[in-house]
Amino acid sequence: MKPAQALVLFCPLLLHAQLTEKPRLGVVGLVHSHAWDRVPRMAKLADADLIGIAEPNPELVAEVKKRVPNAETFADYKQMIELKKPHIVWAFVENNRHLEVVEYCAPRKIHVIFEKPLASTYKDALKIRDIAKKHGIQVMTNYQMAWWPTQYVAKAEAERGSIGQVYRLRGVVGHGGPGSQGVTNKFFFQWLTDPVQNGAGALMDFGCYNALWSLWYLGRPESVYASVNHLRPETFPKVEDNSLLVLTYKNGMGIFEGSWDLPRGFQDLEVFGRSGSLYMTRERVELRKGREAQELAVTPLAPDRDDPVTYMISRLRAGKPVEGLTALEINVGVNEVIDAALESIKTGHAVKLR
Repeated sequence: MKPAQALVLFCPLLLHAQLTEKPRLGVVGLVHSHAWDRVPRMAKLADADLIGIAEPNPELVAEVKKRVPNAETFADYKQMIELKKPHIVWAFVENNRHLEVVEYCAPRKIHVIFEKPLASTYKDALKIRDIAKKHGIQVMTNYQMAWWPTQYVAKAEAERGSIGQVYRLRGVVGHGGPGSQGVTNKFFFQWLTDPVQNGAGALMDFGCYNALWSLWYLGRPESVYASVNHLRPETFPKVEDNSLLVLTYKNGMGIFEGSWDLPRGFQDLEVFGRSGSLYMTRERVELRKGREAQELAVTPLAPDRDDPVTYMISRLRAGKPVEGLTALEINVGVNEVIDAALESIKTGHAVKLR
C-alpha cells in the first residue's frame, strides 16, 4: 500500500479564485439513487441556478423530467459543460467514473461534488487529489451524515474531554440492502453490486462511512483487518453483503460493521473513553457514565453548513477549502483503508499501512 498523505483540512493549493457571481450548477449522471432526493432540491435553490442535467439513459431522463419539468437535459455531459459552463458539477455516476469526471472538469476550473466514496480505488483517489491540486479546484465527497447536527455534537463532546481520551470506536452502518425495482433503483443496483464499478459491495457502500469516522476521531490507523460474508448470493452474486472492519491504532481500535442484511437502517456510532462513552444516531446523542445517561442538546447547523451545495458555495465565495468529513484529503484516506481491507480479505491477515 502506498502511504496516505497527512489528513490535513487546509491546503492552499486547493484554492481557486473567489466566486463572485451567482453559481451555475450542473448534474452529471442519474444512475445513483441519491440523485432523486438531491436534484429537485438543487432546482429550488434561490442562490444558484441549475443549468443542466446530463444523462444518456432515456428512462432516467424521462423520470427526472417528471420531477424537475423545467430542467434542460443533455445526453452528453461534455456537451453540457461546454455549452452551459457550470461553476460546480455534482456527479451521480458509478464510483469508477469519478476520476473521468475530474479529469474533464478540473482543467476547466469546475468544482466537483461526488456521492461517497471519493473513488472506487485508492489509486484513483490519489489521481483525483493530484489533479484537483494541480488545477486549483475543490472536490467534495458527500455523505448524508455530514449534514447531521448530531455528528458535531458528539465530536465536540469528545474533544471537550468529558469521556476521557477516546480510544475505541464501535459503529454499524447499513440496512436491508439496495432495491432493484423501479427506474430509480434498477440502474443503481446494476453498478452498486458490481465489484469494479462500485469497488466492492457492502464493504465499500457502508465501510466508507466507518472508515471516515475512524479517521475523523483517531486518525490514520496502523493496520486494517476485514472479513466479509456472502449471505445472499442469489441477490448479490458478485459482491459481499456483510462486512466487518477492524482498524488498529497504537492506543486504540475501531470495530465496524457495514451490511446489506440488517432488519432496519443504522448509522450508529459509539465513542468510548476511559471515563464514559457517547452514543450517536441521526436524531440524538447520549452521554453515558457508569449507570447514568444524559441526552445532549442538539442545535441545527448554520445555514451555510447544513447542505452540500450551500456549503460548497459558501467555501468558494470565501475562498476557503472544503473541510471536515467531506474534505478531499480525509476521503483519500478512506479509500486507502478500503483498499487495505480488500487486501486483508484476500490474505486473511491484517494489512499494515506503511
